[in-house]
Amino acid sequence: MPSTELLVAFFVTTAIFAYIPGPAMLYAAAQTIARGRWSGLTAALGIHLGGYVHVLAAATGLSVLFHAVPPLYLAVKLVGALYLIWLGVSLFRAKTQGDGTLPVIERKSARRAFFESITVEVLNPKTAIFFMAFLPQFIDASATFPVWLQFVVLGTIVNLMFSSSDIVCVLLAGTMIVRLRRSGRAQRLMQRAGGAVLVGLGVHVALQKS
Repeated sequence: MPSTELLVAFFVTTAIFAYIPGPAMLYAAAQTIARGRWSGLTAALGIHLGGYVHVLAAATGLSVLFHAVPPLYLAVKLVGALYLIWLGVSLFRAKTQGDGTLPVIERKSARRAFFESITVEVLNPKTAIFFMAFLPQFIDASATFPVWLQFVVLGTIVNLMFSSSDIVCVLLAGTMIVRLRRSGRAQRLMQRAGGAVLVGLGVHVALQKS
């Protein structure tokens, strides 16, 4: 494995990146605001599992394709952006029940948030580029472990630390809305706010330069 000094630099840098508000944190918070804390936590889990796709891609060198084939990067980015916008619009269109509570589909929203978040993360080429650009800075080609294994181990640590920040964001968002659960109007506003965040994220991803 890399030297102790290199590992310390890796952990410090990863922690800084992990706790800077980013798309994953906002996505998890949006799911929490719109569907509740449990949906936010399952969304964070989905993002975490989706992150391993990028870890494995970096370890096998597949992420290099995004550098070598710019149209592929653009296509995946636009598909991911459109998916986020579609999720946001779906929240806007979801109807509440007569008593003002969240929609009937809320019972299944945690499961939906889980699978949706996996898709969102897998379709995020920025994550793939990040792993491919960030991890090599801390890879030691002369170490005992092979390079691919170092990619997997360090990538897993990065994924865990980023997921910890997503969970913190979900818990904070859940704490903010817990007092509003009994208000049908407030729940509807939260649902729309969550939809607005997802649409905004989709537009941001689509317009963001490579």
